[in-house]
Amino acid sequence: MWWFLVVLPCFAQPSVADLLERDTIARLRQLDDSTEGVLGAAAIDLASGRRFAYHGDTLFPQASSIKIPILIEMYRAADAGRFRMSDTVTLKPEDMVGGSGHLKDTLKARPLTLTIRELVTAMMETSDNTATNQSIRMVGMDRVNATLAAFGFTHTRLQRVMLDSAAARRGEENISTPNEMSRIVEWIYRGRAAGEASTTEMIAIMKRVKAHFRKALPAGVEIASKPGGVPGVKCESGIVFLNNRPFIMSVMTTFVPAESTVVEQAALLIFRHFETLAKSNPYGHKVE
Repeated sequence: MWWFLVVLPCFAQPSVADLLERDTIARLRQLDDSTEGVLGAAAIDLASGRRFAYHGDTLFPQASSIKIPILIEMYRAADAGRFRMSDTVTLKPEDMVGGSGHLKDTLKARPLTLTIRELVTAMMETSDNTATNQSIRMVGMDRVNATLAAFGFTHTRLQRVMLDSAAARRGEENISTPNEMSRIVEWIYRGRAAGEASTTEMIAIMKRVKAHFRKALPAGVEIASKPGGVPGVKCESGIVFLNNRPFIMSVMTTFVPAESTVVEQAALLIFRHFETLAKSNPYGHKVE
């Protein structure tokens, strides 16, 4: 009698954390399918290092979210001794750029002198386009992109100054992907984007930003982020300081109507994912 040993293939089974991520991605897909435009998102669990994404490697326009890499380059330049954040810069009325921001109100009447720290704070807190373009002049577009490339961010690029409509018509958008922008924010969080004091200050500035995420998440949760929006585009990337489970998320949309709230809806889905983890042990037992 012949006996045959049948060896069946053995495949690793997904963990409960894998399944939870799949469920969250499925909900993001349902949101994408049910609304006008397209959606991409990425998240990083800062407690475990796990990452997940939906359309994570797709290129999206960044609008004012591109100001995060500009902020990084400004602090790196200060760390390198090219200037001090306490140095001053004088803006003239001819430097004024329209769109978002508050500096133009003063510049309509007279020149304005600011510290460089005040300049970058204006760039982030009120998304001031005049401050942004002055920052780009100070560090150079090529240097921003060279730093991104040197650290492996191959898809994130600053390609035009703020409100350059002619460049936008040529398709010269400031671009990134959900995966890369979430990693860039993580780069700040972990103190790798610049010196420790500089990255701490960057986060403090980003906490002052009024953002889409704040509309979606509980009021007591601290957020450091930067939204962006131009006609047809809404996005945001930042850190959510959820107790016991801080995380980073990047949410990007394009081809969306002006009234779109997809960024907020996606942010809430991702928040609920991490809120579930924060209240549970690794096997899903709620132990709060």
